[in-house]
Amino acid sequence: METFVADDGERLHLRISGSGSPLILLHGWTASHAIWNPLPETLQQHHLVICPDARGHGSHPLTIMQPPDIARLARDVLNLLDHYGLEQAAIAGHSMGALTLWQFIRDYGCERLSHLCIVDQSPKLMTDASWPNGIYGDFDGARSQQLIDDLKTDFAEAVTRLIAIGLNAKARETYERDSRGWQQTRQNLRKLDPDPLIAIWKSLVAADYRDVLSRIDIPTLLVWGTESNFYTPATAQFLLNHIPAATLESYDGADHCPQLQQPERFTSELAAFISQKKKPRSTIQKASDHA
Repeated sequence: METFVADDGERLHLRISGSGSPLILLHGWTASHAIWNPLPETLQQHHLVICPDARGHGSHPLTIMQPPDIARLARDVLNLLDHYGLEQAAIAGHSMGALTLWQFIRDYGCERLSHLCIVDQSPKLMTDASWPNGIYGDFDGARSQQLIDDLKTDFAEAVTRLIAIGLNAKARETYERDSRGWQQTRQNLRKLDPDPLIAIWKSLVAADYRDVLSRIDIPTLLVWGTESNFYTPATAQFLLNHIPAATLESYDGADHCPQLQQPERFTSELAAFISQKKKPRSTIQKASDHA
């Protein structure tokens, strides 16, 4: 692991491997750079692959007392680009990593980005009468507040339930019989400091990036699991309809982490996508909608 110091004095950790054009991989909430370990090493043959730990993640204690939020995570990405002298980079964001990218574009535009990859994420997590494409399709203000209360009471169990008791039937079934995988998930979550993670989560559910989508003027690859724990295909279709240069790849049977369930395919498609110099045209017709 390497480290660099952000502009507020916080030391941030990251793993760098390979050589070539830069590719940054941003992980999801409560995860770390290690989430990308199952990917084949073929990416490193043509890319300088940079996998940072978001602040508050990766079991790195924070020294800055200001509670982190999604805007700070986006600024950390800017600091990373500046620290390593990267004029442009391709960036893939999974879950919270995708939200970080949308916040980055809102704050700093697309000039520092060459290609974008969004993995299984909605631009707005909370649902309401006009927005059914958030978490589960019915994650309203009351459910959101209940989750925050649960996170403060038993962080590990609340996060486990958030993932398990959703749209993926297999995840629910294995959770209900308390499989070894869920037991390991709880153990890993108990190693984390919940306070900064809860602070970040509050900023995630408060965010709405639907207005950012039309500003994305670079090639964008959307990667979706058809059995996502959180989002229906309608969420992916909304992104496809509203990001001008978007291409959608659906991973049959995959959950919220399609890049882990089909790593060879993901790696191959991501590498091919980044190699494109022109904006791709989607093979999927963009239907008009008014969501």
